[in-house]
Amino acid sequence: MAEGTKPSHPSPETGQESAEQYLQRRSLRRGSAGWLLLTGLGVAYVVSGDYAGWNFGLAEGGFGGLAIATVLMGTMYTCLVFSLAELSSILPTAGGGYGFARRALGTWGGFLTGTAILIEYILAPAAIAVFIGGYVESLGLFGVEAGWPVYLVCFALFIGIHMWGVGEALRFSFVVTGIAVAALLVFCIGAFTHFDAGSLNDVAVDGSAFGSNSWLPLGLLGIWAAFPFGMWFFLGVEGVPLAAEETRDPVRSMPKALAWSIGILVLLALLTLLPAAGAAGSDAIKDADNPLVAALESASGGDPTTLSRIVNYAGLAGLVASFFSLIFAGSRQLFALSRAGYLPRFLSLTSRRKAPYLGLLVPGVIGFSLAAYTGDGARMLNIAVFGAAISYVLMTLSHIVLRRREPELPRPYRTPGGLVTSSVGFVLACAAVVATFLVDPKAAGIAFVLYAVAVGYFAFYSRHHLVAAAPEEEFAALAAAEAELERDTGRGEPEAPAAKAGP
Repeated sequence: MAEGTKPSHPSPETGQESAEQYLQRRSLRRGSAGWLLLTGLGVAYVVSGDYAGWNFGLAEGGFGGLAIATVLMGTMYTCLVFSLAELSSILPTAGGGYGFARRALGTWGGFLTGTAILIEYILAPAAIAVFIGGYVESLGLFGVEAGWPVYLVCFALFIGIHMWGVGEALRFSFVVTGIAVAALLVFCIGAFTHFDAGSLNDVAVDGSAFGSNSWLPLGLLGIWAAFPFGMWFFLGVEGVPLAAEETRDPVRSMPKALAWSIGILVLLALLTLLPAAGAAGSDAIKDADNPLVAALESASGGDPTTLSRIVNYAGLAGLVASFFSLIFAGSRQLFALSRAGYLPRFLSLTSRRKAPYLGLLVPGVIGFSLAAYTGDGARMLNIAVFGAAISYVLMTLSHIVLRRREPELPRPYRTPGGLVTSSVGFVLACAAVVATFLVDPKAAGIAFVLYAVAVGYFAFYSRHHLVAAAPEEEFAALAAAEAELERDTGRGEPEAPAAKAGP
């Protein structure tokens, strides 16, 4: 049997606890979501990125550089999403990317993928909490003059809703996301009344940059530097498969929800970037903390308007939607890694309402502490982007490996374009990883250190204490058993009894 393809620990038994009892104490509520709520979840992960953050890419590459970067990153996410649609139909469990990589790349691949996803989903909520605090202060709500009380309320309130139950949580997220999306459409209509194509390319041209012109004022390298900001229009949509164990008919619902999510997000990216830059000019919004409001106010002579106030409040709704859904994603990834023994097993215990309470509380405490201590939302979000990009490389690679190594594996849904699609996603994901160093080397370095610490824990401890009964581990063990049986049969040895071929 190939090294790293089976758990080092044969069972989860602790004292007298059986495998069945172990999993019963770590079970989620089944059938709580259909494809519509999952689509809302996919959009909720991302919608805050339409309200802020992407515009800093205008400073890195100008309108042309950011537009090309957005098209390339949109292509990467589309390839990734359709690859994940196939993988989630094969293995619909809470492990998501970790489970797919575990089957394709072994225990090390599963751990590295799951850890990268966890970095993304722990750091991103902390960053968004800081942005929510900034919005609350700027809007003068509740008389708040410091950020940390807002961070505390956000984590306590929204983790509490998640504790109540996944169905209630996803419905809440769906409503808030709907408000944020509706406001984006209203913004688009208002901004297009001031649209001027000549304003798109008003960022000053850097004549020393290779290939610079009015379309690419920072040259060709500006396209690459804008990659992370093009990602902000889509960052997080890959988290939809983490809800698989709580979904009605996940084999059908997951591919449908993923396809609808990416389609909506591509449309929203277009309806945000083009009118915002065209209404006010790229130079006017490239450094704005609230680019949509800045675009509307600049287009109207600098004065606040009714529409800009509506969009300002809707931006807060978008941040809440993303914050809320990212908490969900982080808890499920932590739950799956803990249930399988990659992280301490107590973190995967679930409550009477089938919520992974420690999987919600522990990342919440970490996120709140980081937000309150650093207050640096941009830096934390850049660290999250680095983790995300690493996970994209490993997840698209998992699709490629499984297609080549296990072509006969039952696939209820097949990725359009097959290996070509995932290969394109893989190449663009590799480019995105490098781009994170171009934008914020310190953030990438911090993420690398976090990764190294996690790898040390896995290498010296947890890989020797994995849980064979976890769904993702059973799936990988079955593949290993089938491969070994085929090798034995190929050597002419007697075929093993069916009962020994897998769980």
